[in-house]
Amino acid sequence: MLRVVRLLVPLFCRLRVTGELPRNPGPLILVSNHIGTFDPFVLMAAAARRGLHPRFLATAGLFKAPVFGAIMRASGHIRVDRGSHTVTDALASAVTAITDDNAVVIIYPEGRITLDPGLWPERAKTGAARLALATGAPVVTIAQWGAHEIMCWDSPARMARTLLSSTVRRPTARVHFGRPLDLTDLTPGSADAARRAADRMMSACADDLRDLRVDEPLQPRHIDPTRPLSTSRTLRLPWQRTPDHDS
Repeated sequence: MLRVVRLLVPLFCRLRVTGELPRNPGPLILVSNHIGTFDPFVLMAAAARRGLHPRFLATAGLFKAPVFGAIMRASGHIRVDRGSHTVTDALASAVTAITDDNAVVIIYPEGRITLDPGLWPERAKTGAARLALATGAPVVTIAQWGAHEIMCWDSPARMARTLLSSTVRRPTARVHFGRPLDLTDLTPGSADAARRAADRMMSACADDLRDLRVDEPLQPRHIDPTRPLSTSRTLRLPWQRTPDHDS
């Protein structure tokens, strides 16, 4: 699957990967911002370039899809049953993958594609943080930008049209692997450790994302009119404040 994605993704975009990872990282947790429907494939291609074989925590709907669902299961990706009483099974499966298989696991801490109007990271849920604290595995944040231009949010037919048009438009998708995140000051099981770790993850993603989109500091250049918007989980980033906003 990694070989196929590494060949196919460059057909739809110009993939630019920056940042380095430790050699032979062993078990590793990668946490990324989530900006669009195509960005998991971009992340997979970027990971392949860095010699990683990651397992994604992904929504159950993908595992139910014909053919693709079978590929997801066979590849060892981890199913997340959102809104179900079995949703916590995903955390246990991810812990097992890391502790028993020394796996590299990719998680979107936000739990969904960001609905922030500026496509900035939203406030994270605590699943990725609890996984990091439970396993003690190193955490590396990933910032990505540009994949939102490849395929739109809307219906399958429109998604297919925009994906096809990207072979002509050739947007640039940037993926940056950041430095390992220091969580050693947080005590597993303490009342606020998971919340603090989750906030730290998304702040690090946002800081690196700022460098990827220097020419789009507040709003994205590419606007998808089909994407729903919400500020209910928008992060308050100090460097985004302007005199007009403060007034």
